[in-house]
Amino acid sequence: MGKTKHTGPIKLSKKPRPDLWVSKVPFGLGKIKPHHLRDTIKVAWENKDSLPYATRILTQGVCDGCALGVSGLKDQTLSGPHLCTTRLNVLRLNTMPAMKEDILRADIEELRKMDSTELRKLGRIPYPLIRKPGDRKFSRISWEEALNMIADKIKHIDPKQLAFYLTSRGITNETYYVAGKVARFLGTNNIDNASRICHSPSKTALNRSVGVGASTCNYKDWIGTDVLLFWGSVAANNQPVSTKYMYAAKRKGTKIIIINPHFEPAMEKYWIPSNMESALFGTKLADDIYQVNIGGDIAFMHGIMKHWFEMEEKEPGSAIDQTFVQKHVNGLEALQEKVVSYDWEILEKSSGLSKDRMKELATLLAQSKTAVFVWSMGLTQHRFGTDNVSQVANLALLRGFLGREHCGLMPIRGHSGVQGSGEMGADPFVLPGSDMNEENRKRVEKYWNFKIPDWQGDIVGVTLENALLPDDHERNLKLYYMSGGNFLETMPNPDFVKQCLENVDVRVHQDIIFNTSTLLDAKEAVIVLPAMTRYEQPGGGTSTSTERMVYFSPEIKGPRIEEARSEWEIYIDLAKRVKPEEKDIIHFEDADAIREEIALTNRNYDGIQHLKEKGDVFQWGGAWLCEGGDCPTPDGKGNLIPVEIPELRKPEGHFYVSTRRGKQFNSMIYGETDPFTDADRYDVLINEADGKKHDIKDGDAIVAYNKHGFFSGRAKFAPVKAGNIALHWPEGNSLLPESVYETYAGIPEYNAAAIVEKAETYYAHKDTKYVERRIEELEMEPS
Repeated sequence: MGKTKHTGPIKLSKKPRPDLWVSKVPFGLGKIKPHHLRDTIKVAWENKDSLPYATRILTQGVCDGCALGVSGLKDQTLSGPHLCTTRLNVLRLNTMPAMKEDILRADIEELRKMDSTELRKLGRIPYPLIRKPGDRKFSRISWEEALNMIADKIKHIDPKQLAFYLTSRGITNETYYVAGKVARFLGTNNIDNASRICHSPSKTALNRSVGVGASTCNYKDWIGTDVLLFWGSVAANNQPVSTKYMYAAKRKGTKIIIINPHFEPAMEKYWIPSNMESALFGTKLADDIYQVNIGGDIAFMHGIMKHWFEMEEKEPGSAIDQTFVQKHVNGLEALQEKVVSYDWEILEKSSGLSKDRMKELATLLAQSKTAVFVWSMGLTQHRFGTDNVSQVANLALLRGFLGREHCGLMPIRGHSGVQGSGEMGADPFVLPGSDMNEENRKRVEKYWNFKIPDWQGDIVGVTLENALLPDDHERNLKLYYMSGGNFLETMPNPDFVKQCLENVDVRVHQDIIFNTSTLLDAKEAVIVLPAMTRYEQPGGGTSTSTERMVYFSPEIKGPRIEEARSEWEIYIDLAKRVKPEEKDIIHFEDADAIREEIALTNRNYDGIQHLKEKGDVFQWGGAWLCEGGDCPTPDGKGNLIPVEIPELRKPEGHFYVSTRRGKQFNSMIYGETDPFTDADRYDVLINEADGKKHDIKDGDAIVAYNKHGFFSGRAKFAPVKAGNIALHWPEGNSLLPESVYETYAGIPEYNAAAIVEKAETYYAHKDTKYVERRIEELEMEPS
């Protein structure tokens, strides 16, 4: 952990920089770009019935959008106001009135005709609801009846047949902590969170490489570093406030490098609404882009390191920081042996990049004194996601880009609640403060005053599959308690997910709104519980940002959903009903009491107990983790991890498939057209050369298919790496395989290989053996 403290926000120079302008035409008129002013007006109109409350949320609360950590309109990176359309889009979730009675009484088939966007706009869940098999509509139920029914079910099943899941939708550290504690109190370790399907490989890889599963640096380190490298991350789209940090970095001379199969326009140029110069003329962000194959990142990084070792042979110290490595790093020889064993031809084929391009970036990094590596789901959502991130850590350790200013490893989080979820223990592999090992279990038991089960809990994907186990199996999922989330739209193969969810005896949806999974059947009952938002939580709540800033968000005065309850209070109430004789040991008087206990059980969070007022914040671990190169590993050193190049099975003429985000926040869609690419939700982004090769024209109806499913859309020529296609998520999930999980972290596989054909070809042969033969060819031919 670091000793240096974060020094707070810095001022951004107001001196114009015409060399960074995208265009002299004001506001990017005539260009394909977001219309921030129009979107802001739209949000104001949507919130016209509660504008004072909406204003208080924006000016007093901590953003419940991405995890950059904006408190009110300020953050810890740059002075001045910060506001983005992502936060504005999410705002309506907090200010909506309750759903109308006629909607709640609607026939379930009528509700099922709506997509999640339409369901979201219906309003907040007003009171507990239940629907049993054969019921055509939801029925109102009291809190007493609902919780007693859930508690009775829990009493009559094996704890291994009970599971909890928490999304990252504005959920506070307090709720994650209580949920993790309650799960163990009820005898189950089957508790997981949204990090499992986004950044779990980051935490796992960083733990094994440098001893800590969090960002080692700050956003301030972007500003003035020699190289700011984004790997599989479209921060401009998913964390829009970050563009202001990129702008500040560019002014300081930082080179911004993008590594992605698709040259995302948002990362090339952006009109930053909170900066007048950029709002008028736009800002050139990316200096260069390296378009890798989907899944080709490991080979690319091997190429970089291979060139470094070649440079070292000619001139020791010219590429690798020998002093840093000798003092602070293990495993150099084993890594070098692995890297040099691959010849350039293999590296070129797998990565999709030439030897010269790999050497080009290797040379730039070798000549740089500082660098910050930022990544997101382009690296993590693979069956080899942990190895992807370990390779990034290898690069940083070899160059000594760790534990000092303008250097570091940053898995940039996509949601404000997700960093704290595992740190609070809402995870099958961890308890507050450390892993789920015997030492930590006994330590936490002393604070909790009850025995914590010692068996391994299941990850979310396996939990879902457990619903299909034989009825008498000890892990057959009989009660699934979900705080938010919509697996139909976040997990691969939605048809399979539907089958799993409908095979659960009792499914509990603790949420603020309906989504498509809420409407699925269950074998015994679907129970819906209305939750408060973070801004309604009595006593306020905290959330942890990407850079480990723990922010206090106060309870904000405003309208309330009369029967909605604080999420952590619901968990406590349920636990007391299941074990009334032990209710005193699971009790919390208020949110302050939870924070007091968090400070004891998770020593990194000592300081959270002092957060009580608007604007209160502290950073655990200091400004830089591994400061001075000293890692919190058993021997204090970082570990270089030799990594194999993954096998990528894609016969000639077929395509690697990955998903991307459009105008949306996670799975919540706010527009049918992507403002950066002008692509609609069912466009297939494909390289023009690939289109010509397969007689596909821009706008043609096409079908992508494999053994998992098919996707029908239209071809849209875009700067995608040849041999690869990009589909919007979650629409493209039908092509993704179920039951394929990453070995170390358990993240589902979100990539696949597929055949792409003109729709007329596909449908002409649909009733013959043609499709089956093509799929067999896809699966069986060597890569």
